[in-house]
This record gives sequence, structure tokens and C-alpha cells, in this order.
Amino acid sequence: MQGGDTAKHILRWIALGALFLIPLAPLVVANTFFFPFITGKAFYLRILIEVAFVAWAALSLLDKEYRPRFSWIGAATAGFVVWMFVADAFAPNAAKAFWSNFERMEGWVLLIHLLGFFFAASAVLRVEKKWRAWFLASLGASVVVCAYAFLQLGGVLAIHQGSTRIDATLGNSAYFAIYLLFSVFVALWLALTEKHSWLRWSLIGLAVVEGTLIFFTETRGAVIGLILSLALAALLTALTAGKHVRRGAAFAFACIVILVGSVYLARNSDFVQNNHTLERITSISLADGQTRFTLWGMAFRGVLERPLTGWGQEGFNYVFNKYYEPSLYKQEQWFDRAHNAFIDWLAAGGIPAFLLYLSLFGSALVLLWQNSQLSRPERIALTAALVGYAIHNFFVFDNLYSYIYFFAILALIDSQVARPIERLERAPEITAVNGTTYALPIATVTIVALVWLVNVPGIRAAHKLVAALTPVSASPGANLAIFEDLVAHPAFAAQEIREQLVSFAASLVQTPQATDEEKQKAVALAIGEMQKQVDAYPQDARGRLQLSYIYRVAGDGVNALKEIQAAALLSPGKIGIWIEAGAIEWDMGNVKAAQAHFNTAYALGPQFPDLAVYAAAGTVAVGDIETADRILLDTFGTTTVDSDILAVAYYRTRNWPRLVDIWKLRTAKPDAGVETWFGLAAAYYAAGDRANTIKTINAAVELFPGAASAGAAALKQIEAASAER
Repeated sequence: MQGGDTAKHILRWIALGALFLIPLAPLVVANTFFFPFITGKAFYLRILIEVAFVAWAALSLLDKEYRPRFSWIGAATAGFVVWMFVADAFAPNAAKAFWSNFERMEGWVLLIHLLGFFFAASAVLRVEKKWRAWFLASLGASVVVCAYAFLQLGGVLAIHQGSTRIDATLGNSAYFAIYLLFSVFVALWLALTEKHSWLRWSLIGLAVVEGTLIFFTETRGAVIGLILSLALAALLTALTAGKHVRRGAAFAFACIVILVGSVYLARNSDFVQNNHTLERITSISLADGQTRFTLWGMAFRGVLERPLTGWGQEGFNYVFNKYYEPSLYKQEQWFDRAHNAFIDWLAAGGIPAFLLYLSLFGSALVLLWQNSQLSRPERIALTAALVGYAIHNFFVFDNLYSYIYFFAILALIDSQVARPIERLERAPEITAVNGTTYALPIATVTIVALVWLVNVPGIRAAHKLVAALTPVSASPGANLAIFEDLVAHPAFAAQEIREQLVSFAASLVQTPQATDEEKQKAVALAIGEMQKQVDAYPQDARGRLQLSYIYRVAGDGVNALKEIQAAALLSPGKIGIWIEAGAIEWDMGNVKAAQAHFNTAYALGPQFPDLAVYAAAGTVAVGDIETADRILLDTFGTTTVDSDILAVAYYRTRNWPRLVDIWKLRTAKPDAGVETWFGLAAAYYAAGDRANTIKTINAAVELFPGAASAGAAALKQIEAASAER
């Protein structure tokens, strides 16, 4: 074998090996990494794509058959990635836009890897005629994932989200659902053209099983996508197939419509209501989607401010804070997505990104139906997959492996329709000697450099962060030392590391095993790192909230208040910020300012009862009991409301009857423990009611005999105090 053939042979197998290992990504769960279901898969995919891309690039120098070809779908894909580079460069947090974080592992780094996968897969799998084998390998991996899901359904393995919605090895039911949806239609596509009957029926059976599992993910967007895509496939078949097939397709379409309609009409029946999966799926309504509609409205306001370049990837946080709607108060506090992939790209990259993202679907569907190399059933199945994916993405955001499946289908279509680029075709192939002497060694060095520079720092940080967050032992200094090393060698997820450091420091302060020196060192380190975060990104309200919190842990109310006020300016509609500001003022003894902040929060969300409690407590603290009572009566219909902050307000204003009433309310609950009864006794004692104090302690001891010694000690203290008087 000649030198050039040797290099080509090696590079060919490297590219194919990397590409065929990619379908195993859903099986990767790196428990020693931070966000194990995300980071492990992401680093695995990045490394394999880097290997495949470099090997393909070297192959294209050796053999012109592997060189890129032109298609409009390829142009749209490249244009989308290039534009997002521009948009990310203008993002408020460009570093995060490019590199993302551990929780998502996306950013422009993911996009450029997807583009590399697109070109490498399109060329290599086209030349080697391995597309069918690649998708079969992906379905083979899905069998293992589904087996895991069945073990979750059977109660053998835990569901990671802690609910009834299966998530398999993807750690998120929505991620699992879209993975299954793609697999269903890929299995049907391959089954429709399979010559071996055993494999054809196996693929059909797999599609049925995976379609069924989608319902157990209880991901409504994916369920809707599956049903509408199956209906579309049946309709397209009825319109384009032969007479006999048309009848069967029309019958299938009618069955889908009747079945869906029957289940929906029976949504209030005992059968549906007693089935958690059916109840959740049939409960879809406009009211149920109000949170998403609110997020979409906020996103559109953000787009109006930055219509051309958007806010960059991972930039929705800025939109969320600036245009925060108080109605979201009881929802997740930090949405980083609009929960609609189309709107997410609109917000991330502006109108150009949105149009380019749409062009990915548009060009794929147009070229798919213009492609004569794929049969009609294949085109219908792939069309259904793309439509189902688009419907699912209308309700949620994307994830790592759904991106891979989407770009794989785009690359498949590209490989079928792309035409040679004359200039690239005319470029000479490198010689046999140069293939071995230069191409192969340079490719090897490039792969090692890419893996080392792009992935290794993040892998180290993801692993060390888990070690730093392990439960604090007898020597918490070891955890602190890991954090010191992490912040001294910042990776792309510096913000996440700093936020985890804040949480660690706050926990360490409450840890008896930690020395005062360790506590002070941890808090000082957390303050210093969060100050760096705020200095670098002063318009990020989340960073200022974190800094305010750690200042508060350190007992520095002045700086805590300064940062929370700055956060309020950045996100004036966020109720939690005003509550936190009021709490800081409360701790500093400025009850008038606390009342003002609590009232601001209440005015933003009068529909939330707990905000009425804060407003009433602040009003009690300034001595206006009449107004406080009116707030409580309007909200609860009574002035006796169980609330810690109200209890503190009554205590500070020496309103003993109200304080006693709260503790009476607590002792009346069936689950009231001995601590609650002693709390009532303490309230009586603070009020100077010695008789009821003793009576309550005796009642507590009678209810809880195990507290006899504690009760006796309390009575002894009361007697001693009375004797001193």
C-alpha cells in the first residue's frame, strides 16, 4: 500500500469511527461531572466531532470526492452559524454567548461543532455510503436508552427528575421525548425501504415502542408533534401514493383523528382523570400555557430593543430581568430560555438569526421533495420527523442530541442534493508522500490541540466543581482549597463556579466543623469572586443578587443593600428583589424602608397572599396596625395569619396578644410538635403571662412525655426569674 493510500486509509477509519461513536452520546452520564447528564454528553460529542472534522478535512486534501459541495441547505446552515458569531460578538456577555455554561453546554462553540459535524458527516457518509448504517447505529443506541426507560417505569431505576415523567439517560423528560420522536420517524423511514423482513418488522416494532414511551415522558409538545406528524405522514401518503396504499393511509388518518378526538372529549372522564399521563396531556389549554405566553411576550420586548443582533446566546437572562413580569413570581426564578426554540433564536440573534433558522427547515423540506434519490416513503418519513421536531420546538428549547439528530438529517439531505464546487474540484490532491509526511501528522497534532484547548479545561473544572461541592467533612478546608484552585484557573463556566462558591461559603458559615478562619476565608473569597463577576458584567441583575447575598452572609448590610438596590434598578419588576431589599433593611433596623420595599412587592403582585403578609408585617413594624389588619382581612379574611415575619413584627412592637394568637394557631395544627408548644409558652412568657406560660409547658409535657426534663428546666427558670423580681 502506498504512503498516500496509507494516510487516506487511516484518516478514513478515524473519521468513520468518530462519526459512528456519536450515536452513543445519549448513553453517556458522567456522574463525576457537574450537571452529569449534560456535560458528559457535550464533551463526548465535542471531542468526536473535532476528530471527525479534522480527519475529513485531511481526507479532502487527499481525495477530491470528500471535498465540500454546494447546496442551499449547506449555505443556510453555514449562514446561520456565521451570523450567530456576529450576534454573539455583540452580546452583553460575549464570553458566555460563545462558551455557554455547564447547565446548557451550548453557545457558539456548540454551533461551530454542529457545522463541523454537518460537513464531515455529509461528505464522509456520502462517499462511504454509510448513512443508513449510521442511523441504524443511532437506533441501536436508542434500544438501550429505552430499556433504561422501561426500568424506570417498572420502578427498578429512579426517575432523575423525581416525578412520574420518565427521562432515561438524558436526565430530562423533554430531552428524552424529542430523542424518541426523531427515533420513531427514522425507524419508520428505514423500515419502509428495508429488504430483510425481520429487520423491517423490528424497526416498525421499535417505532411503536418508542412512540408509546413518548406519552410516558408526558411532554406535551412532543406528544402533539408525534400525533400531528403521524397525521401528516398519513395525509401525504393518501395524496401521493397508489390507489391501494391511499385507502390504507386515508383510513389511518381517520383513525388518528377519531382517536385523538375521542380522548379529548373524554378528558373529564374517570378513565382519563385517573391516568396521570392522559390527564396531563389532555389538560392542555391556553390558561395552562400562560407562563410560556408571558415569557414569549418578554422575549418580543427584548427583540424590539435589539432587533438586529439580539442578546446573544445565553443572553435571555438580560431580557428576563429587564422585562420581568410580576405574574411569574411563583414560577422558576431564573428562566434562561423563552421555552420556544424559534423565539429563543429570535431573541439570541435578532431577526436575521430567526429567518436563517427558519431557512434550515424550509430549505430542508424543499430540497427533500426535489431529491430523486430518496423514495416517496422516505421523503414522507423525514418530512414528518422535521415537522414533529418543529412542533416540539414551538413549546420547548433544544438540547444537545436533538441538535445532532436535526443536523444529521440536514447533512443527509445535503449529501443527496449538493453539487461539486468547481474551484474546489480543480484544486490538486496532495501527493502520496505528502499525505503521510504532512497531512496525517498535522491532522493528529490539530486533533490533540483542539481537544486540549477546547475541552480539557472545562472537563477539569466540571470534575473539580463536583469535588468542591461534596458534603463538607471534618476538614472543610479541603473543599475550600479546591474552590481556590478553580477560581485561580478560570474555565468558561466562571459564573457558575462563582455562584456555587457563594452557596458553599454560606453553608460553611453554618458548619460547626469549620474554624472561624476557614469561614472568613471562604466568605472573603466568595465576595472577591462575585465582585469580579459584577465588575465584568454590571448589567446582570443575577450577579448583583449573588453579591448582595454573600455580603449579607458576611454581616455587611451596607454593601448588601447597595447591590440589591442596583439589582432593583436592572430588574424593577422582579418581586423577589424587593422582598430581599426589605429583608436587608429589616435586619439593619430601618423598618420604614423595609415597609416601603415590602409594599412595592405587594403592589407588583397583589394576587400573591405571601406578599400581603410581607406588606402587613412592614406596616405593623412602623406601628400602623389598622392598615396592616386591613391588608390581612382583604387577603385572608382574618388578622390571625401564621407567618414568621408577622410574628417578628408583633414581637418587635410588643403586640403580645397577636403574637400569642399566631402561636395558638400553630399548636392547633395536627402536626404541631413540642417545639411549637414551647414556642407558645415563650410567647406567653414574653407577654408577662406567667400562669399561661406554666400551663402551656405542662400541657406540652403531657402531650410529649419525652420533653419532661426540658419542661422541668423551663419551669425552674421561670421560678428563679420570679424569685429575682
